[in-house]
Amino acid sequence: MEIEGGALDGSSKSEERTYLCIDLKSFYASVECADRGLDPFITNLVVADPTRSANTICLAITPALKARGVKNRCRLGDIPNGIEFTCAMPRMSRYMEVSANIVGAYQRYVSPDDMHVYSIDEAFIDATPYLKLYGMDAKSFARTLMDAAFECAGVTATAGIGPNLLMAKVALDVCAKHAPDGIGVLDDDSWKREIWFHRPITDIWGIGPGIARRLERRGVFDLAGICTLPQKSIVKEFGKNGLLLLDHAWGQEPCTISQARNYKRHGRSISNGQVLMRDYQFSEAQTLIREMALASCLELTEKGLAATGVGLYVGYSASNFSHHAWGGGRAPFMGAGGSAKLPQPTDSASQVTSALLALYEEHVSPPLAIRRVNISLEDLVEKDSVQPSLFGEQGKEAREAALAQTMVAVRERFGKNAVLAGTSLLPEANARERNLQIGGHRA
Repeated sequence: MEIEGGALDGSSKSEERTYLCIDLKSFYASVECADRGLDPFITNLVVADPTRSANTICLAITPALKARGVKNRCRLGDIPNGIEFTCAMPRMSRYMEVSANIVGAYQRYVSPDDMHVYSIDEAFIDATPYLKLYGMDAKSFARTLMDAAFECAGVTATAGIGPNLLMAKVALDVCAKHAPDGIGVLDDDSWKREIWFHRPITDIWGIGPGIARRLERRGVFDLAGICTLPQKSIVKEFGKNGLLLLDHAWGQEPCTISQARNYKRHGRSISNGQVLMRDYQFSEAQTLIREMALASCLELTEKGLAATGVGLYVGYSASNFSHHAWGGGRAPFMGAGGSAKLPQPTDSASQVTSALLALYEEHVSPPLAIRRVNISLEDLVEKDSVQPSLFGEQGKEAREAALAQTMVAVRERFGKNAVLAGTSLLPEANARERNLQIGGHRA
């Protein structure tokens, strides 16, 4: 039965809803195994680019390797010498294709309006009306969708079920991995029984290491501990996010699929970052900033946007902070950066580059080697809404805008490497390589 059109609304809003969160297990590695006719549960395979050195991070490893104690997102060099494995070069375009096919398989059973694709390998589904439609309970419906993913792409899925999006996600992350059928289920009672005292608390959706450390300073190590904190205390520590944290500790989440799908951020920005494969010196990293600024500004031009501000972060190499380099003491910092407002909203690569290089020269220490560069263009606005400056060089700005439009058109037709800035021909430049990647990995 193919579902078309809008969401099915066969139940009253006051009725308890049933949400699913479906995850494609070890997705990238599973796709590589499926394409090779291999079983990821008995095949040792990692997805990583070995040309980047043994320190490159594995994008995914098969369940077979996890069963042997290898940690997910480990470095290639961390895999024990006694374990033989196949190393598959990342193919991001292939993974995106398979993900789209699997979403299409889900949509044979549910309307797109009742689904929120959370990431390339996860999706939320409001199953409430479909349980009646298909005469199934929640587990049977989850199994139907998991089977659809496997039939479509040979990829095994797991699922979480709950009365809200939070419980469905935590049921997936915490409970499903211990369930024989790969399906975790939570409700108000089992939340208190199984999740309140679960540790580490970072297993809970939305609680990262930074929040965990701040909670630990208050003697809190699990959700039950959060529930004992006075509301004023938690708001003082975390601000408005403290109320959300407290709600989540009690298993409460009012957000619906519709709200998640239609959410629009108040402040828009774009970011561009890269982890470098070797130590870069001060002048070399300036080349990267020029490349990244141009790429980001062309993205603004393509979308008809302008940036109001810029941000920069540079991460230093650990090689700077040896015992000898700091006289036996510990390195006082590992990165530097700052932000600045632009004179007026713009998509001009020359203006954005100048602002970023000014931040770079102000905040970054020239003697220190660099291993990470991140830039951001912030507080984006529609370019059509920007009034021309009375004091700007309008002829120069018009010529630059026309050149940017031409570059966007050429790159769209012939590829991003069809037209490059001269900077990208320098030995330390890497825009040509990055233009062949998706999300920083081989396409």
